[in-house]
Amino acid sequence: MNVLRFTDLCAQGKVTGQRVFIRADLNVPQDDAGNITEDTRIRASVPCIRQALDAGAAVMVTSHLGRPTEGEFKPEDSLAPVAKRLGELLGREVPLVSNWVDGVQVQPGQVVLLENCRLNKGEKKNDEALSRKLAALTDIYVNDAFGTAHRAEATTYGIAQFAKIACAGPLLAAEIDAITKALAQPKRPLAAIVAGSKVSTKLTILKSLADKVDQLVVGGGIANTFMLASGLKIGKSLAEPDLIDEAKAVIEAMRARGAGVPIPVDVVTAKTFAADAAATIKAAQDVDDDDLILDIGPKTAELLAAQLREAGTIVWNGPVGVFEFDAFANGTKVIARAIAESKAFSIAGGGDTLAAIAKYGIEDKVGYISTGGGAFLEVLEGKKLPAFEILEKRAA
Repeated sequence: MNVLRFTDLCAQGKVTGQRVFIRADLNVPQDDAGNITEDTRIRASVPCIRQALDAGAAVMVTSHLGRPTEGEFKPEDSLAPVAKRLGELLGREVPLVSNWVDGVQVQPGQVVLLENCRLNKGEKKNDEALSRKLAALTDIYVNDAFGTAHRAEATTYGIAQFAKIACAGPLLAAEIDAITKALAQPKRPLAAIVAGSKVSTKLTILKSLADKVDQLVVGGGIANTFMLASGLKIGKSLAEPDLIDEAKAVIEAMRARGAGVPIPVDVVTAKTFAADAAATIKAAQDVDDDDLILDIGPKTAELLAAQLREAGTIVWNGPVGVFEFDAFANGTKVIARAIAESKAFSIAGGGDTLAAIAKYGIEDKVGYISTGGGAFLEVLEGKKLPAFEILEKRAA
């Protein structure tokens, strides 16, 4: 994917004295008192900001936070807590600027945070008049927000159309490189793990991957639907019986290519969905009518782990069981450790996946951890993300 890269512009001395507008993803979780409870996205944005400051640019940074109503400011929509945390990480004060669309005062070597961009009327609809105003603020536009790359909004798409220069920040560039390595130019065998509660929410992903991957591991409620499609009983487990034909089509598409969708040979069941429910390991064909399948069994986990250890590339989206409950966490733990032990290039994304990676302490063993949830899923579906599309056009 051919895009201009901010790192290259800095190295070429083209950033000094320029006004740089960085669209970051600073949409972090907060508690009821407004305290930030997890700051990964803020920390991930720091290298791009430092790069711009070190190059002698006048730096403006903005992001969305939550789901504000355009044109209606509420205190809980403010990026004030983010400005404070960003200042701590940068070791300098980061002023927060409100009502910034018509002009921003910032000098080379300074950085300001522009208030929640989704408060601006026309942001979400990618209004052209707003986009042109934003582009007029800057000499160089930098998109460093992969988490919003699947949305064509004024600060993610429109400004890139009209800015003098539009480029990818280091975080976005790393995502592009990892996605290309995993999906466009993968080392084989290519294994994908797609898990979650519903087939319907990930059906297009499964269909897209069925044309690309050598092994398609399904987990969670998705696996239950595939078990039904294979003629197995699943008791009262979460599934979508109306999508059995779709699951069969994915299995057949894989089989036609000499690839496979491994169906569990054993499972871990319970009578109720609870952390303290008694866990019972059963052969896949022995599930009772009142059973809930809450994890893959140990034999299945080991079979999948053996495949993953031999893979050339691994794409991981979703835990394979209810890993939040320790009695039903073994499948996800075994898979996570197999990915960590594999020599394959691995890319992982999605909130639950990141929680599993953190729980099992394998952050430094995964090739690339994606910062985007919805954007990561749309890439797996084979969609062209609007932010990538416009940056490619501007680089042409």
